Amino acid sequence: MKAGFIGLGTMGASMAANLQKGIRKDGHSLIVHDIRRQSASPHITNGATWADTPAKLAAECDIIFSSLPGPAEFESVSFGLNGLLAGIKSGAVYFDLTTNAPSTVRKAYDEYKKKGAYFFDAPVSGAPSGAASGKLAIWCGGDADVFDKWKPVLDTMGDRAKYLGPIGAGSVAKLVHNCYHYIEVAAAAEVFSVGVKAGIDPLTLWEAVRQGAVGRRGAFDALANQFLPNKYEPPAFALRLGHKDVFLATELGRELHVPMRMANLALADLAEGLNRGWGDRDARAIMLLQTERAGIEIKVDPQRMAAALENKAKNG
Repeated sequence: MKAGFIGLGTMGASMAANLQKGIRKDGHSLIVHDIRRQSASPHITNGATWADTPAKLAAECDIIFSSLPGPAEFESVSFGLNGLLAGIKSGAVYFDLTTNAPSTVRKAYDEYKKKGAYFFDAPVSGAPSGAASGKLAIWCGGDADVFDKWKPVLDTMGDRAKYLGPIGAGSVAKLVHNCYHYIEVAAAAEVFSVGVKAGIDPLTLWEAVRQGAVGRRGAFDALANQFLPNKYEPPAFALRLGHKDVFLATELGRELHVPMRMANLALADLAEGLNRGWGDRDARAIMLLQTERAGIEIKVDPQRMAAALENKAKNG
């Protein structure tokens, strides 16, 4: 078996490395492609083969994966000059790990089917740390019997590969997941700005809320990573990608005539962040917009933050 992987960015590089490690022990090989050849250097060093174009990669592979920024890049890789569709073999299977638009993946499913190939939308969740550790959800939409056949390969990259339904199901689940997250981020910034402006120390407020019913569910734990220390670089997930995900979610809402008031408020903040040049900062930088509106600054001293996190680790 030959596997192909296209898109060796923050997430893709780690997923491809785990894929390579998982299939190599059974004597299988990996072929890679990226817009930057240097991104493939670690994989090539470990025995992967470079393909000059997606079409050349597809012509060699039985199973293909891609991890791309969004629908535009996916369409280029799939349908562009020397794209995957031009080279894919009959009987091959292609899992797109991109957070994509349901309408785009449904179109792709039909086009690959004409070539005798199988296509899945298979977006992932777990952040860069999960991509590296293999603690990753992979939500798949497509043909159930084909999913069952190839699930052991998916398991080399993620510990929670799951079939959700027909084509588009994976993308819908991912958009629901990511959109919920950014609504939650915007809401957290709003309620915290009230508490801080009322005179409560930010770290004291965080520790108190964590002991309540909401906090005990883990909802506020992530505030320790960016919001409280006021540190949004380097990004865990870039704001431009967060904007893309929420835009796709609200677009789906419009297609289905579903009002999405909270999501559109989060989208407006993400758009303002882009307009301020924050596209490559962490997506949670939108929380700065709320503290600015409130006329406050939240920036917990690193030593106090470290002590609070140590206490959290000890006592929960």
